[in-house]
Amino acid sequence: MTEAASEAVKGPASYFPSIEKKYGHPMQYWFDLVEHAPASKHMEIVTWLKTEHGMGHGHANAVVGYVRSLPGSEPRSG
Repeated sequence: MTEAASEAVKGPASYFPSIEKKYGHPMQYWFDLVEHAPASKHMEIVTWLKTEHGMGHGHANAVVGYVRSLPGSEPRSG
């Protein structure tokens, strides 16, 4: 086993396998939804994912947090 393979995934990405399994969509699907969400604030998007897409709070928060942490990702105004 390589050193990289033995390191545990941490942070929001640690939720990705269970998100894909539970909700039946690849992560890019969720990333795209967040990028085009009809809201701009972190918790507004979390709430939207929960109410409109049936996602649990922890999963929704992880997806939004991950997308917001990407280089070049800025909160939209509105």
